Amino acid sequence: MTMQPPETRALDLFGTERVFIIGLGRTGLATARALRKGGAEVHCWDDRDAARTAAATEGFTVTDPGAPGAVDGAAAMVMSPGIPLTHPEPHASVRAAAAAGVPILGDADLLFRAEPRARFVGITGTNGKSTTTALIGHILRRAGRDAAIGGNLGVAAPSLPTAEIYVLEMSSYQLDLTPSAMFDISVLLNITPDHLDRHGGMDGYIAAKRRILRPRAADSLAVIGDGTPESAALADALIAEGRAVLRIGAKTEPTATLIDAGRCLSLMGDHNKENAAAAFAVCQALGLGAAKILAGIGSFPGLAHRQERIATLDGVTFINDSKATNADATAKALSAFERVYWIAGGKAKGGGYDVLDDRLPRVRHAFLVGEAASAIAEWIAGRVPITLSGGLSQAVAAASEAARRDDAPGPVLLSPACASFDQFPNFEARGDAFRDIVLALPATERAVHSNREAV
Repeated sequence: MTMQPPETRALDLFGTERVFIIGLGRTGLATARALRKGGAEVHCWDDRDAARTAAATEGFTVTDPGAPGAVDGAAAMVMSPGIPLTHPEPHASVRAAAAAGVPILGDADLLFRAEPRARFVGITGTNGKSTTTALIGHILRRAGRDAAIGGNLGVAAPSLPTAEIYVLEMSSYQLDLTPSAMFDISVLLNITPDHLDRHGGMDGYIAAKRRILRPRAADSLAVIGDGTPESAALADALIAEGRAVLRIGAKTEPTATLIDAGRCLSLMGDHNKENAAAAFAVCQALGLGAAKILAGIGSFPGLAHRQERIATLDGVTFINDSKATNADATAKALSAFERVYWIAGGKAKGGGYDVLDDRLPRVRHAFLVGEAASAIAEWIAGRVPITLSGGLSQAVAAASEAARRDDAPGPVLLSPACASFDQFPNFEARGDAFRDIVLALPATERAVHSNREAV
C-alpha cells in the first residue's frame, strides 16, 4: 500500500491552550504537528526514550503526564490508539487525565471537530474493514467524488486533507477514543473474538465496536453484516430502537453476482462479497448509481496483504494473506480457494483453530512456521499432510515444489492464522518478506501481478 501523507494541516481546535499528545508513533506525531500548526501549546510523551528524543528534536516540549500537576488545566489529552485505556490496566497518563478532569480524545475525533461540514463514513469489524474502506474510497474517487481515505488504514486522520467525504477505518482501540457520535454512515461488518485482553473480554470488545453505530443525526444509516451472531444481534437491537439499518451479507445483490462472474479477482470468497455489499450500500447512500458502483467494484485492485495475488510461476499462483492474524480471517481465505498449499503459523493469539475444521478438506498440504507450528500440527494431525518448515523461506520453497508437482495445483497461500511478532515486527513485514521470497523463485513461465491499492 502506498501512503502519501499531504503537508501537515493546521488543526485550530484549542486556541493557544495546552494539549497533551500521548504516544508518538505515526498517528501521535501527525496529531502533534497539526495541533502545533493550529496554535496549541503541545506537550508530548512516549514511554520510549528514542521517541521522546525524536519529539524534542522537532521542538516539542516533552512532559511526563504522570508528574504531579503536569496535566492540570490542559484542554485535552490526545491518546494514540495503541496505549491501554482501561485494560489490562489504564496507562499512567489515563489515570492522570481522569484525576485532573482532562478529556481524552483520539485522532479521528479531532478530524471530525475540524471538518463539521463534511460527511463521515466509518467502517469497523473484526475482519474485512481495511478492504471495505479502500473499496469505498476507490468507488467514490473513480466516480469523481471528493473523498479522503484513512484512519486505521493508510494516512492518519489529522493528516488527511479537506474533503467532501471522509472514509475512515476504525479499530476498536480508536472507537474507545472517540467520544463524538461522528458518523453519517457507519459500517459494522462482523464481530468475532479478538483483542479480548485489551477490552476486558468479549462484552467489552462488542461495546467498543458498537460505538461506531452512534448516529450523528436522525437520518444516519447503519450498515451491518448479519454473518456473525454478535453483529446480527446489534442490528436487531438498533432496528428495535427505530434506527435506519441496512443488513448485508454474502448473497446481497448485485455485488454477489458481479463477483461470481469473476469480474474482480481481488474480491474472492463469500467474505469479500459481504465487503462489496457493504461498499455498494454506502456508495448508494452517498448518491451514486448502480452502474458507477459496480464499475468501481469491478476495477478494484485490492490491498496488500489481503489475499494479494503476488505472482503465477509455472502455473502456481502465490497469494499473500499475511493480514489474516486470527483463525477466523484464515477461514475466510481458505473458503475462497481449492487445493490449497497452505503456509500458516507465527505467534498464537488464543482462541484455537477449530473454526478452520470444515476448511481443511481444501488444504492439500500445510507448511507450518513459527512458535505456533507445533500446536497447529497437533490440531491438524491425521487430517492434512504437514511439513514443519521453521521459517518462511523454507515454507515457500517447499510449498512451491509441492504445488508444481500437482497436476492441477491450487495456490500457495500464506494465511497464518497467527500474529507475526515471533519472527517479524508486523504483518506487513511478514507479507513483504513473502512477496520478496516468491519473486526470487526460479520459474520458466512467470506472471507478476500488481494489485495494490494506493490509499
